Amino acid sequence: MKTYFSKMRGARYRRSDVDWRDACWSWLGAFIGMSAVAWIGQQWLAHHLLVVGSFGATSVLIYAAPESPFAQPRNVLLGSVLSALIGVGCFQWLGATALAVALAVSLAVLVMQLTETVHPPGAASALIAVIGGPEVHALGWWFPLVPVGLGCAVMLMVAILVNNLARHRRYPRHW
Repeated sequence: MKTYFSKMRGARYRRSDVDWRDACWSWLGAFIGMSAVAWIGQQWLAHHLLVVGSFGATSVLIYAAPESPFAQPRNVLLGSVLSALIGVGCFQWLGATALAVALAVSLAVLVMQLTETVHPPGAASALIAVIGGPEVHALGWWFPLVPVGLGCAVMLMVAILVNNLARHRRYPRHW
């Protein structure tokens, strides 16, 4: 039992100095990426939802931690779309219930691991598909494509363009 609890102590962590230039590149990418998604939603898809909450977390990964395995294009796009499909399926089958919430998130985690497309905001997309309300539910099986797939694709294009402008960044690490 002592060994079990000793794992929870963690280890000392030395924080490095904040690199303000890197933080500014992250800000720029996140600003342009979210602006692009919001603009497309406003101009071309005025009657359709394009911005979903999971995009905020996706922005953190692809702009502030572009070297992360979770931020790579395959993970972002497939992890989000597969999870959204699972979420829609759980909602269609069980409605907006606690069981649907639990199944959507846990199945999304399982499928992302089995397909090697783990992207933490993907689980949020599965959750949003279940609890997103009438506007999300009205999209039905389109939800994984628009807004999730299209929004992720737009943010990925911005991430590829902006992250590679900085000399010290390279994105993606792999496809």
